[in-house]
Amino acid sequence: MSVELSSELLRAARALLRWDQQDLAKASEVSLPTIKRLEAKPGVLNAHKPTVAALRRALESAGIEFTNGNGPGVRLRVQQKKKNPE
Repeated sequence: MSVELSSELLRAARALLRWDQQDLAKASEVSLPTIKRLEAKPGVLNAHKPTVAALRRALESAGIEFTNGNGPGVRLRVQQKKKNPE
């Protein structure tokens, strides 16, 4: 079961990426006013499924992992080091 996105998780994910709302709007193709509205209201995002899916996809593509250990959270995925070709 995937973690339901909340305004708090959205803001935390942006902070880890050092993205502002405009960056998320561009990456997700969700309008800036929509992102502002969604982040302003505490709790689970009240949006259409395609909008939430676009936000999740953009954040996960940028390296965010949504977790659900003792409670919902976010973290940056560990990137594997590439071997230098010799």
